[in-house]
Amino acid sequence: MPFSSKINSNYKPKRLAIKLNSKGEQFVLKGHPWVFSNNITKINDDAKSGDLAIIFGKNKNKVIGLGLYDDKSPIQIKMLHSGTEKVEINEVFFRNKIKKAYQIRKPLLKTKTNSYRLLFGENDGFPGLIADVYASVLVVKIYSEIWLPYLETILPSLQDISKVETVVIRLSRSLEQSEAHQLKNGDVVYGTLENEVVEFVEHGVNFLANVIKGHKTGYFLDHRANRKQVGEWSKGKTVLDVFSYAGGFSVHALANGAKEVTSLDISKQALEIAIQNGKLNHYTGKHKTITGDAFEELKKLIKNKITFDVVVIDPPSFAKQNSEIELAKKKYAQLAELGEKLTAKNGLLVLASCSSRVVSQAFFDINSQTLSSSNRAYEVILKTQHDIDHPISFPEGAYLKCGYYRFKDNA
Repeated sequence: MPFSSKINSNYKPKRLAIKLNSKGEQFVLKGHPWVFSNNITKINDDAKSGDLAIIFGKNKNKVIGLGLYDDKSPIQIKMLHSGTEKVEINEVFFRNKIKKAYQIRKPLLKTKTNSYRLLFGENDGFPGLIADVYASVLVVKIYSEIWLPYLETILPSLQDISKVETVVIRLSRSLEQSEAHQLKNGDVVYGTLENEVVEFVEHGVNFLANVIKGHKTGYFLDHRANRKQVGEWSKGKTVLDVFSYAGGFSVHALANGAKEVTSLDISKQALEIAIQNGKLNHYTGKHKTITGDAFEELKKLIKNKITFDVVVIDPPSFAKQNSEIELAKKKYAQLAELGEKLTAKNGLLVLASCSSRVVSQAFFDINSQTLSSSNRAYEVILKTQHDIDHPISFPEGAYLKCGYYRFKDNA
């Protein structure tokens, strides 16, 4: 079956000779995937996005790395290969990287799971490109023009290695407005898609992903292990899932025998999907929803003296840029405080963060300080970070952290 001709690029990338300052060179030699514009000392005048950047060392004129040039970003070179070993950037190069990524994910497919992140951007050697599998559909999200000339080389390998029947392209907002391609967000470039809503399985629990209109690629796969864990600890319990989106934690809790689950989100549409996701599974508990701003709704629940055996708080990123870090930390402290008040005697509070700029240690410290000042005895029973399909290859690639806090009120 052929791929759509829309993935063919008119632009044939050039080879660029690039020199860096000593700081930039150190980053490349350490295998960091980003080179910023202020670290480049010499570059061709006619460089364009997608050109192959050949980075020469300062001293011996040796090639120390290869990357793709991005003229739309302060991170002007996204690295593909670091080191002095000679490599050719071609179909074999990309296929080997995809094979390696697939091997890492293989254990997941033995756990009644058919959804996973096949490529996690820089962490798998594909900066600015994400590939998620939902059952037999592969969704490739592109964040940078650098990949446009390489799609016809990469996509057949992605399809072949993952054995999917359909490939969908999703574009970042900036790429949607770019005139450098013929693609539209949500284009099906391989196979057919009878329904934009795809059913998939996560640790034996059924879910839906809208692969054309849903957030990111259609769903958030990163919390899979935490959802499974929360589900296992929710049997016979009352559960509050805050910032629930499509009900990931809620549905695992219901499928594992929770007595009553409340999904809270600002989006009515997301909560409707959460209800639908729940109905794909057998459960006997009650599924309630609250639509509204999380901070306001939590305060109302506290005022009404309502508590839950399990409280999960998984907000969106609060720090998209460095200037927002301090405000983000205050919000995390506030959520920990509200969560503690809503957690019943001997209950479980689960606090998560996906802000990469608030590092793991800082997040866990905020939770400990806030909970310690509540005068309730508690123990940290688990701290988790990334699942195996979200491997970390450089510090900035880590963003997800989750703490499980058990209150000991009878002690």
